[in-house]
Amino acid sequence: MSKFTVLVAVYNAAATLPRCLDSLLAQTLSDIQVVCVDDASTDDSWSVLEQYARRDQRIVIRHLDHNQGQAHARNQGLLLADGDYTTFVDSDDWLSADALAQAVSVFEAHPATDSVLFDVVYCYDDASRNHSYDMKPFEVKTGYDAFIDSLTWTIHGVYAVRTELHRRFPYDETCRTYSDDNTTRLHYYASREVRCCKGRYYYYQHPQSTSHIVSRSRYDFLLANRSMKRQLKELHVSQDILNRYENEMWLNIVGIYQFYFLHRHELSKADNRYGLSLLHDCWQRIETQRLRPHLRRKFGYCPMRHWPLFRLQEELYFTLKRLIGR
Repeated sequence: MSKFTVLVAVYNAAATLPRCLDSLLAQTLSDIQVVCVDDASTDDSWSVLEQYARRDQRIVIRHLDHNQGQAHARNQGLLLADGDYTTFVDSDDWLSADALAQAVSVFEAHPATDSVLFDVVYCYDDASRNHSYDMKPFEVKTGYDAFIDSLTWTIHGVYAVRTELHRRFPYDETCRTYSDDNTTRLHYYASREVRCCKGRYYYYQHPQSTSHIVSRSRYDFLLANRSMKRQLKELHVSQDILNRYENEMWLNIVGIYQFYFLHRHELSKADNRYGLSLLHDCWQRIETQRLRPHLRRKFGYCPMRHWPLFRLQEELYFTLKRLIGR
């Protein structure tokens, strides 16, 4: 048994893996397990992993024959985890040398704490742009409060969690992207207490990441929303939580329609059909009685009773916003 397991999902990351793995092997907490799962990379990632595994027995590596996405890779790693606590580090990110030790100290000082957030620093190729995640400091939150704050990412989703809790809520494989958002929220919801530590997670802002380019995968945010709603209902959460999530899901639907409006000419017809199909499906599933009254009445956000009317409203709304420069 190790004190801490770190999950690293790897896909075509040969260039950044050494920095990531060096930061893990340099941890002041030595009793760790680093589980790296190569998701069928086509570059030299597996070769890099083999070199590091030969150097240090704390590194456990596994190769997948077919690419199945980050959630599946992390879950395969979770099956091998033997630490009391678990966290993830993306293959292009890295940790401060004391990060895991800082998290353990919080867990051990507070036995009711199930999730511990790191201090997140966004890192760019131009280091002068580096900055910390804008989050109001807190000493402790209930799992409920942390879940509510995660709906708008008032708190971030980079954290360590007790492994037993992580196994109850593995990564959501029903959606290839944004699945970690769902898992984070479920971990927070199920936590008795959520706290912060001073250990730093350095989050590399890659110019080609999903959040920085126009891609069909942006529509997959709706798949994650749909899956999250299903899981919350299966957990029989309170009506208050269901109402709150429904409102956030509705804001996301309007936001994704804006993405479609702004970028449809940059995407293929097939991509746009895919996006509109997802939008239509999620629009149909919205329980309008759960939406806040002002949203149901606000131009641009009114659900409408018919899909063509909703689309007409969105086209007018975003056209007007563009004309007035908002």
